[in-house]
This record gives sequence, structure tokens and C-alpha cells, in this order.
Amino acid sequence: MVSKKKMQEYEDRIGQAVMVLGQVSEDTTTPRNIRRAAKESISSLRTEELTPAVRASNAVAVLDDILQDPNMPPYTRVKLWNVMSLLEAIKD
Repeated sequence: MVSKKKMQEYEDRIGQAVMVLGQVSEDTTTPRNIRRAAKESISSLRTEELTPAVRASNAVAVLDDILQDPNMPPYTRVKLWNVMSLLEAIKD
């Protein structure tokens, strides 16, 4: 079982990730398919009935696919890498 302190840390990480993904999803200079993937990741992270680790791994899976996109602006790629590193630290 994960401690309350760890759970709070995981929820904080998810909150940070949602904030950055929100910026990406609203950036009109980012291609539409990438913005859509960011929104999909946000909805994965907000699925309350799943554990933080499952929510994080679902979001990472979506982002992992989109990071291969050659049309992604470099600054967006860096933001998404940062989100991935935040989420990959979340374990059950």
C-alpha cells in the first residue's frame, strides 16, 4: 500500500503534468493531432477510479506514441518529455 504522503506527491505530479499538457493542448502553433493527444492524456490523468500509477501509465502510452511525430515543434517535445519524466516516477 502506498503511504498518504506518497499519494499526495503523486497527485501533485499529476497536477503539474495536467497543467503542462493543458498549455500544450491550447497552443495553436502545435499541430492538431498533438493537441488532441495532450487532451487525451489529461482525461487519462483525471480518471478518478484508477490508481495514480495506472492513470500515469495510460497517459505515458498516449504521449509515447505522439513523441515520434516529426511535425512536433521542439519546444513542445521538451514539454512532453518533462511530463513523461514526472509521470514515470509514479508507481503503485
